[in-house]
Amino acid sequence: MSILRPFLSRVIRQGRLIVVAPDGAREEFGQPAPGFPDVTIRFTNRRGMRRIVLDPRIGAAEAFMDGEMELVEGDIMDLVGLIRMNTPWDRGATLKDKTWLGKRVEWVKTRIGSVNRQRQSRANVKHHYDIGNDLYRLFLDDDMQYSCAYWSRPDMTLEEAQVAKKAHIAAKLALKPGQRVLDIGCGWGGMAITLAKLEQVEVLGITLSEEQLALARERAEAAGVADRVKFELIDYRDLAAREPGRFDRIVSVGMFEHVGAPNFDTFFRAAANLMTADGVMLLHTIGRFGRPGSTDAFTRKYIFPGGYIPALSETVAASEKSRLIVTDVETLRLHYALTLRQWYARTLAHEAEIVAMMGDRFFRMWCFYLAGATAAFESGGMGNYQIQFARSRHALPLTRDYMGEAERGYLG
Repeated sequence: MSILRPFLSRVIRQGRLIVVAPDGAREEFGQPAPGFPDVTIRFTNRRGMRRIVLDPRIGAAEAFMDGEMELVEGDIMDLVGLIRMNTPWDRGATLKDKTWLGKRVEWVKTRIGSVNRQRQSRANVKHHYDIGNDLYRLFLDDDMQYSCAYWSRPDMTLEEAQVAKKAHIAAKLALKPGQRVLDIGCGWGGMAITLAKLEQVEVLGITLSEEQLALARERAEAAGVADRVKFELIDYRDLAAREPGRFDRIVSVGMFEHVGAPNFDTFFRAAANLMTADGVMLLHTIGRFGRPGSTDAFTRKYIFPGGYIPALSETVAASEKSRLIVTDVETLRLHYALTLRQWYARTLAHEAEIVAMMGDRFFRMWCFYLAGATAAFESGGMGNYQIQFARSRHALPLTRDYMGEAERGYLG
């Protein structure tokens, strides 16, 4: 217990954490507090305790995944949330700059971990998205939107919030009949199909996932829009070289996180070249509050290899090099936390099916991933940005009124 005591006594102040060692010894940290969970964990061996001391972020994940750390009271969502709630990103503490060495270490980790050359990009996508459509069906909404929903009312279902998200984004695209739309990172086709249903537009969705591609094409056929919605397995860089200036509108939802910091300039140059002279793009991405950082070891190893969550500053700075005008920015602060809690609840409800499909260790890994992500959006430094870009200052109306009008029409 002595190896964990310094760390836990420093972090856990509010809420109660009881730790049970392999020999049965118990120690309590923190004090009960309103809104903070009470959690009890038990270690089955000392290796699990050492893992956490040596590398708290990935050590705790792997100890939980391997059954060396068990939850006796509460679940992994409660445990991760308790730790994050005691050290919230926006706690208002006195700020100190990192040392020069600390900054350089973060910069190197970010760049090396997210180079994402084209061949590596395909491998990274396959690691996460080609593990099987059946898994995603179990915890996503009916339309299989694997990105932050839009909670315009607190009593919405996940399905309603995802419909609202698509309408919210469609309104910002300022769609008109006959336009050609590109969906970069189209997932299972839900956004592309919705855009074609809302307006008489042609949509090309591109992905690097073979599993997503096959299902997206099936869904377009079933929705009766296959004549106007096509899907292709192609990298955005290759498409930009093949079809410059083809698209009036570009939408990209939840894909920019996979681009990698060294490729930001390339991404925006490709997007600009793909658009017409008066083209408009809506980028929906997880974003980092504050300055640029680095991807944690657990996420790099198990969830999104090559992934990187961008700060708003570096996203906008990269876009400026391609003469893209930032015409609107919206920060969704807590919407993804609400979405993730829904995914987590559905994952727990389908435990038996997921375990049968993927195994116990995968199930615990997936729960840790969703719990950690939720805590990052509730108490950590993560949010979502919707950034609208235009190539011409004349491409959009002078005021934002058109967005609300279109959104109400789409939802009505």
